[in-house]
Amino acid sequence: MAAPQDLRSLITAPHPDLAPLPPAAPVGDGVRLLRGVPYAEVPGARPLELDLWLPTETGTRPLPLLLLVHGGAWRRGRRDEMGYRLRSWHPGPLARIAASGFAVASVDYRLSGEAVFPAQIEDLRDALGWLGRRSAELGLDTTRTVVWGESAGGHLAALLALADDLPGITGAVVWYAPSDLTLNAENPHTPDALLLGAAPADVPRLAVQASPLRQVRRGAPPFFVAHGEADSMVDAAHSRRLAERLTEAGVPTELRLLPGADHVWHGLPDDQLENIFADSLNWAHGVVGGRPV
Repeated sequence: MAAPQDLRSLITAPHPDLAPLPPAAPVGDGVRLLRGVPYAEVPGARPLELDLWLPTETGTRPLPLLLLVHGGAWRRGRRDEMGYRLRSWHPGPLARIAASGFAVASVDYRLSGEAVFPAQIEDLRDALGWLGRRSAELGLDTTRTVVWGESAGGHLAALLALADDLPGITGAVVWYAPSDLTLNAENPHTPDALLLGAAPADVPRLAVQASPLRQVRRGAPPFFVAHGEADSMVDAAHSRRLAERLTEAGVPTELRLLPGADHVWHGLPDDQLENIFADSLNWAHGVVGGRPV
């Protein structure tokens, strides 16, 4: 027997645009956190949530936004991680970014076992849209947005920054990310193929659409691209070629190639890891108008 309509309405969760926000809980180190905030409803999918890390002291000016996109070969990963080398940091990397003056939104997106491309980009667009619609109550300035991703997350961050209809994105930090998914085109079992739902050779138009290298355009926001020269999982040539193509298109681009570093900064000395993180963060502040005073 069907449930009464008023009961369905009663037990259905409010739409993310209307749901009350959870209180921001202090987590120490000058940072407070809104954890597990639903931002989108996707029929048949798990709830899509984000965590919002905010500095305790915000001042009177709305905060610039940093959208963090996690890695994991589009197949796994957690929204609160920036790679295994940074797991042991205290304060953690997201708290450090927030304490420096950014609002940090670390977001879920559907993985390739749940949905194929472009579902992941659609989810991240939804997250940006939700943050924009609720920016006034959250104290955000989404016209000053940096996207930052590592590995598969860097690939998605690059695609967001290269879209021509997201003018609020003012910069992209891309760590050791694939930029061309048309390579290794015949193998249907690679992470790239699982993202696309087929071997790239079988879906060539989709593979091009999913390749930041093939989406470079004039007028894109600035890029900070970093990669280990000894990367055994995503060849550093991906970042070299992306930086070259961006530069040819007149996009301000800073490329950092770190000798001896493998994927996810494996093998990189601790001081150099701290440096590339600090340089990435300082660059991000530069493209949104500098650190708050």
